[in-house]
Amino acid sequence: MPEMLEVSMVHSLAGELAGGRMGCARPFRAPHHSASMAALVGGGSRPRPGEVALAHKGVLFLDEFPEFAAQVLDSLRQPMETGETVIARANHRITYPSRFQLVAAMNPCWCGHAGEPGYACRQGPNCAERYQARVSGPLLDRIDLQIQVPAVTVVDLTLPPPKEGSSDVRKRVAAARQRQAKRFEALGLKHVRTNAECSGSVIEETAGAEAEAMALLRKAAENFALSARGYHRTLRVARTLADLEGEATVTRNHVAEALSYRGETERKKAAA
Repeated sequence: MPEMLEVSMVHSLAGELAGGRMGCARPFRAPHHSASMAALVGGGSRPRPGEVALAHKGVLFLDEFPEFAAQVLDSLRQPMETGETVIARANHRITYPSRFQLVAAMNPCWCGHAGEPGYACRQGPNCAERYQARVSGPLLDRIDLQIQVPAVTVVDLTLPPPKEGSSDVRKRVAAARQRQAKRFEALGLKHVRTNAECSGSVIEETAGAEAEAMALLRKAAENFALSARGYHRTLRVARTLADLEGEATVTRNHVAEALSYRGETERKKAAA
């Protein structure tokens, strides 16, 4: 109920509360890549919450990620870090709750086929590098899972469905979230329910990582030049992977998998 009230209050400010009734589903927002700064983070002469705040407690999906204006994308950095959007103007200052899950999708290059076997990019060998550079490093540092998805083939379409369906995955995720909520409740952190919400010091205290796991993380932090934020985010992902498996401790395998999600650069270095 408290979450429903939070979400409904934000949507009411934006005039999007249908019939004046509280919603019972988490929001899903998918703005077009031509969205302006005000549309995404809010503002205007009569301040209104933007897409970031309207995605509070839900999902913000940004398709064609590099096609958004660079300034618009970088405006996501503060909400992703603090869970709040602050709009400061000469005569007012407004804070909107903005605790959302960012899901972004992008092509590997302008042509959309970089890396495919037998394909020569029309823009040259540096097409993918230039295109992906449109997303700033500090913003990428705040994205925990960066996964390359190959193009779907006809063979993929004819394969039988996986043994573990969406409902099974949902049960595992719900169980993992319940473990996390109990862990933080035991520490007296009533407003923290997931690993993503806790501070760096708390995740270090609650990770329960093995010595080998921490040694690997420290070595990776040096070799990959991880920022302090990247270090703690990797540890959070490793702790979450352990929670999904129902494990009490974070092992070396959990840390290795979490590191593999840090981006293509880290994966290349790890394979070297």
